[in-house]
Amino acid sequence: MRRIVASLLILLTLSLINVDQVSAEALPGDVLKYPMPGAPVVALPGEIVEIQPQDEVDIASLSIVSVLNGPYELDIIEKGATLKVKIPENVVPDVYFLQVKSSKGEIIIPNGVWVLKEYPQVLRIAHLSDTHVISGAKFGYVCREYFQGSIQKIQKLCDGGMIIPLHSYVATDSAYTYWSMDDRVNVIITTGDVVDTAGDSKAYKMLFDIISTTTAAGRPTIIVKGNHDDPPNYYPKLIGPTDYYITIGKFLIIALDSHGDEAHPSMQQLEWMENILEEHPDKIPIVLVHHPYWYSGSEGWIGGYIEGTAFDDKSWEEMIQYGSFYWFGRNQEFLDIARRFLQDVEKYNIKLIMSGHIHHDKLHVYVDKNGNEHWFVTLTTTGAPDKEPNPPSKPNYSPTWYGSNVVEIDENGNVKLPEVEKMFGSLFNDFISLPVPQEFIITRWATDFGSAVKFINLLGEESGKFAIEIPDGAQVDASVTNVTYKLLGERKIGDKTYELFEITVPKGISQLVISKGKDTEKPQIDIPYITPSKPTKGKPFKVFISLKDNLGVKDIYVEIEANGVVTKYPAVQTSGGQAEYFMAEIPGVDADGYVIRAVAIDFYGNKATSEMTVGEIETSTTPSTTESPTSSSTTSSPSTTSPETTSPTTETPTSSSTTTSGGTCGPAAIISLALLPLIAHRKKK
Repeated sequence: MRRIVASLLILLTLSLINVDQVSAEALPGDVLKYPMPGAPVVALPGEIVEIQPQDEVDIASLSIVSVLNGPYELDIIEKGATLKVKIPENVVPDVYFLQVKSSKGEIIIPNGVWVLKEYPQVLRIAHLSDTHVISGAKFGYVCREYFQGSIQKIQKLCDGGMIIPLHSYVATDSAYTYWSMDDRVNVIITTGDVVDTAGDSKAYKMLFDIISTTTAAGRPTIIVKGNHDDPPNYYPKLIGPTDYYITIGKFLIIALDSHGDEAHPSMQQLEWMENILEEHPDKIPIVLVHHPYWYSGSEGWIGGYIEGTAFDDKSWEEMIQYGSFYWFGRNQEFLDIARRFLQDVEKYNIKLIMSGHIHHDKLHVYVDKNGNEHWFVTLTTTGAPDKEPNPPSKPNYSPTWYGSNVVEIDENGNVKLPEVEKMFGSLFNDFISLPVPQEFIITRWATDFGSAVKFINLLGEESGKFAIEIPDGAQVDASVTNVTYKLLGERKIGDKTYELFEITVPKGISQLVISKGKDTEKPQIDIPYITPSKPTKGKPFKVFISLKDNLGVKDIYVEIEANGVVTKYPAVQTSGGQAEYFMAEIPGVDADGYVIRAVAIDFYGNKATSEMTVGEIETSTTPSTTESPTSSSTTSSPSTTSPETTSPTTETPTSSSTTTSGGTCGPAAIISLALLPLIAHRKKK
């Protein structure tokens, strides 16, 4: 018996570890070095571009296709270590999936080729960073502009607003979706830490799928590697090269890997960058690097102006105080690399350096001896809850939120943050980002029966292109869809079918449902266990929920019925991707006995509940009132759930705290349940 229990405990331990091996099928990085999903080829119709296959891989054919255009065959005019490929003259400008047939298999690379009608005179960038996509659980709580890791804290601030537990995957998908819809920008740039753990291949696949729907919506993306993507085992297989450059007309984008604990590029990388800059003297350089160069400035920790020159010893010594230890070293041991980079910034007039990593907004404007401005823009995290909350945890701390931003640079090298100036009236603030995804959240479900999306939009009416993966034969059900939509096209690319819409998302909560018929089935919901199994009166505990539905669940929450009062708490997925396990954290119940009720409501209004009783309940007690001090909002993943269908202005605070554990509650629950009869049997002996 001990051996059996020991074996089951080993299985339980293994279930707590995210182990997701990559498919044996060829991955993009097995066939090509460049382009990749995070590093597209950019061209005009008729231009010749370069494509780099992996060593000893023979490319048989190349073609490009989008939801609305193509396919177009690409003419390989020269083979070798680098292929010379001609973009057909008749290509319609769009963002394309690159289809590759090779000696190592067939692959499809979303965002592989970005064809423009003409090169932009102003490059308008949607800046994202530190999305920290995870196949487990990583979330914080938001309510309008507020962010807290603990719902007990945020519910005091929310004043009747809707509180949402925001998972890192949902945040990332929401931000990519929003900027795909928004014509203020023409490219999305993400500055590293795209996943939370470099070995989480499932998380990389989830990001790959986000890039796929972003491509289907017609928005290109460019990504640089971060320290959470290190060591780069899966990053170059599914996302992109670690060091590369892209030219977009007048603009030269250079991506530098700042590595893991090293936290800065090497001298060899800077020499490579200098060679690229020498080869493109007529371009406006933009450098992407995950770790920020500066720490403070004239405005203190949030940044400000720094004046000087790295070519003068005295001036350089004066500027060292502003440098980040990532580049300069904790004991100034990397000053040679830091100085060389700043000299390059001056010498080659690098106008824009974009970074992330610190999970906070910062802006530094470096003014060199010739009066040239060089903007160092550091963005808060788009997807992780590991940041200073808003309001901050202590007086004089610097608050932040889940954010992204618009950065503009023109062909003369002038940089602007137009939305920040419009929103705050000043460039140097705690916030130089917009509350996207914090106030624009989408959750997706995808099944064999259909696809459904819930929108939580607190920003105001938003319109633009929206792409979604659907099962073959599914159609929009107008009877349960309340966004305005126009279907632009549908196409199967590889094994996935995408539909492209022009949609208008109203302010508030809305949904888009694409199905093969009316959904008349209730969700399947259960409470497999709570922890601790016997909660102490007034002490916190967690409720774990298993959930399945043939289309998807719009709302999932937990009700606690105690002392004649029903209180709601939000449930959040314990894993990324298509969630089947959820969790609600209860801050404590001041009663000897009460009912725990898990509730799920699907997109057609079908409702299911599961109950369990804790302690003893007086039969005479009946719930006469219903309170909602906690918003019953749920946020899930690519196929997920979201807040209860109530207006964001009428929903009330929730009570729950942040978790950063892996998505293991489902397997753990199954094995825990399997152990129960064995343990009980042993007690009888």
